Amino acid sequence: MDKDCICENCEFREVVFSFLDDESVQHLCDNKEQQSFRKGEIIHNEGERITYFKYLKSGLIKLYRKTPSGDEQIVSITKPFEFVSNISIFSEERYKYSVAAVEDSVVCVVKLDFIKEIALKNGAFAMGLLSKVSKVNEKIISQTLDIRQKNLIGRVAYILLYFTNEIYNTQVFDLPVSRKEIADYIGMSTANVIRTLSDFKKEGIIRVFGKTIEIVDMRRLEIMAKIG
Repeated sequence: MDKDCICENCEFREVVFSFLDDESVQHLCDNKEQQSFRKGEIIHNEGERITYFKYLKSGLIKLYRKTPSGDEQIVSITKPFEFVSNISIFSEERYKYSVAAVEDSVVCVVKLDFIKEIALKNGAFAMGLLSKVSKVNEKIISQTLDIRQKNLIGRVAYILLYFTNEIYNTQVFDLPVSRKEIADYIGMSTANVIRTLSDFKKEGIIRVFGKTIEIVDMRRLEIMAKIG
């Protein structure tokens, strides 16, 4: 853990804590810890007691839950500065979902009691925090509904565009998850995902170099995601 914090440039402040004065930000920084997780490591498990407020500082994480058969249902794959691990911190005592690092990641944590104490004293802070958490919830719901409305081709195109436009902001990127994880994310079989990616490659829509994906024909991919 690393407790170093340059408070005038604190990421917390940029994300939602702009409602705090300098003294409060310093107090926050004094109570903040950074935790590093290697790719594949669990950040927390479904059912664990919620004791910390968390946000992703760097890396990439997935939010998921286990089915009775042991399979994963991936709810969201999240980039830095989103509060995805906090979607139930004010309504539940235990986590409803698990969170794991998809890439090497750094997570900032603050004791939840400390956050609640600030919220009780600072209404603007509380509203800003609730607004941010609500937006994350709305994004997850909207994305889930968008995916469910599409066929197989549309779903695979959608997820490639998500990585291109929202996660990496480039048309060439290393796919951060396995084909199976993509299948879990979009609700399709692994075999169907592999076949669809192969078809995209044959049609010249993408190039594949191991884990590296290059979007060659962005327009066609966008059309497939829209009408699929």
